[in-house]
Amino acid sequence: MMDEFEAIRPYADAEVPAVMARLFADREFLDILARFRFPRLAGPMGWMLKPLIAQRLRREFAGIHSVDTLQARIEMYLDRTIERATDGITYSGLENLQPGRAYLFIANHRDIVMDPAFVNYALYQTKMRTPRIAIGDNLLQRPFVSDLMRLNKSFIVRRSITGRREKLAAYQVLSAYINHSIRNDGESIWIAQAEGRAKDGDDRTDSAILKMLHMSRKDEPFADSLATLRPTPVSISYEYDPCDQAKARELYIRATTGSYSKAPGEDDTSIALGITGYKGRVHVSFGKPVTEVPEDAKQLAVDIDQQILGDYRLFPVNYLAYRIWNDRDPEITIPDLGDLFTPAEIERAEAEWGKRLAGCPSVQQPYLIQQYATPVRNQYRLKAGLSL
Repeated sequence: MMDEFEAIRPYADAEVPAVMARLFADREFLDILARFRFPRLAGPMGWMLKPLIAQRLRREFAGIHSVDTLQARIEMYLDRTIERATDGITYSGLENLQPGRAYLFIANHRDIVMDPAFVNYALYQTKMRTPRIAIGDNLLQRPFVSDLMRLNKSFIVRRSITGRREKLAAYQVLSAYINHSIRNDGESIWIAQAEGRAKDGDDRTDSAILKMLHMSRKDEPFADSLATLRPTPVSISYEYDPCDQAKARELYIRATTGSYSKAPGEDDTSIALGITGYKGRVHVSFGKPVTEVPEDAKQLAVDIDQQILGDYRLFPVNYLAYRIWNDRDPEITIPDLGDLFTPAEIERAEAEWGKRLAGCPSVQQPYLIQQYATPVRNQYRLKAGLSL
């Protein structure tokens, strides 16, 4: 059965040793590790460092013959990243999930690697199976990145195809794979609610993704087909986004020139910054699986958004940004910061927010403010019973 999914599926346990051997011999991969671990020495001493790193990796990962044991080993590195780059991570809603059940986690999308990594981490800590992760092929420009991601339960979404017929065929396979994973393999799936990160802070589910999930099950009504997948909204909030300046710059260029083209290696920079950059506090909220699925994809998107936007953890910085936002919403009332947070929390946030604003060119500042302010508007519109 797996043959039709050969080109997109994650690696199976039997493939782990061979793929790891290939990775530890990949010059580009070793070069990036050398630069990451020893930034000053990597240039002049790279020729000496790379064989040493390869040797150490082979030693450290010797005896790993399955994806689960590999994830257990990676978890140690994730712990370290969380310690260095965050002020702690919290979770809510895990009681909505039943161990042994497979879910379709539909999540807001802010960071390329860390969004699914934090979801994995939460489930791993509670001894639940980690999901298979949807990742766009635009991020897999180099063979070693593809190997790394597919070792870690990622499957490939072919976003770079342009022909309409090829696109349809690719979505058909993707739809069949996601359904097969949940229904037949009993393995959960993580997928972003829309293509690409929400760079303006406006988290909205694209109903086209929900329709894609039904493509391979046209013999069943939409509502029944989707209900079998147990769609579960997931909302992730970073107090601070390490890529916020880059996102503001992109939004500004788009708004002023009408388009934006990425520089070579820009995705790599976003990935590295997203992993290592300071995030403040991080909260992951697991919503309630949608059991009453409507017959209409657009209505299901609205239902999912209500949970994602309603469960989003707002931090002091979000309110600080909202206060100076030009697009404040006249229909909603926002409580005073002092009623929500301690003076120490507010003071810390003001210092960090001031630093971020100061580091952002004034013409780009509105787009930085928008990223942090939009979740406040969305959540309070929901609370007031207004349309989103």
